Amino acid sequence: MQKYLNHLKKPHGGLFSLQVGYIFALEMHQKGISKLMNEWKFMKKKILDLFCFMLFGGMAVSCSTMYQIEGSSAVSSLDGKTLYLRVFENDGQWAVVDSADVEHGNFKMTGDVDSVRMVTLYMNGEALMPLILESGKIKVEISNAGLTARGTTLNDKLYDFIEKRNKFESEFLSMDRREAQMVMEGGNIDEIREQLSKESDKLTEEMNMYVKDFIAENSENALGPSIFMMLCSSLPYPVMTPQIEDIMRVVPTRFKENPLIREFLDKAKENMQLMQENQRLIDNVAENSLLKQNMK
Repeated sequence: MQKYLNHLKKPHGGLFSLQVGYIFALEMHQKGISKLMNEWKFMKKKILDLFCFMLFGGMAVSCSTMYQIEGSSAVSSLDGKTLYLRVFENDGQWAVVDSADVEHGNFKMTGDVDSVRMVTLYMNGEALMPLILESGKIKVEISNAGLTARGTTLNDKLYDFIEKRNKFESEFLSMDRREAQMVMEGGNIDEIREQLSKESDKLTEEMNMYVKDFIAENSENALGPSIFMMLCSSLPYPVMTPQIEDIMRVVPTRFKENPLIREFLDKAKENMQLMQENQRLIDNVAENSLLKQNMK
């Protein structure tokens, strides 16, 4: 599962380059921070373990059709290995949905689709990639350059999203290289940073808008809640960032009533209140200290 998240969560501030720097601008007592961190560590584990299962609770589409996975691998070390499709079940355990041996770089899986759900492709107990188990032919490609699952509606959407997000990341990395190149060419460092900062802010805004629109457009299927919870899992602890507040304004009530999303939102609002109370305490202490100095 962690590798699954890593496939979506790459550098530049975590998944989608979250604007969470303002969180740390709030001066908080160490005890308060520790409390929030401990609570989020527990909740984060729940997200990593449960989101594949519960995000489909109440959203699964009943059907009695077939899935057909046709996989190809350009990684020679996979030959002779067994790949497994696993899903998180009600009892909290990972269940094997299907399996196949890789022979001469190819593998196939076929079975009934009782409900549309997210599954994870495993090898030797290690998660390789996510895919949506839905009716139709799903073409999985594994290579050193990347992993993709396409051919059905939701899988195409999922990997279009991943591809687009990776393009954003490449643009951010390109800015870092450009800064170094511009400095080497004798440019003014302050002017360079100001220019690239504006470009970075514009790109971040564009990326966050893309994420928000994707979640909103897919709020009634498995993808919207999945991406939202991975967005939340990149935070140090539950908190209402401007991006999350923006998303909450465009998603339907049903989305917010998803149990894990509801739990995150409740905890985030509670933590925001705690941070505000701590900030008021700090401000009061600072004000009293200033008054005492003026009285001397």
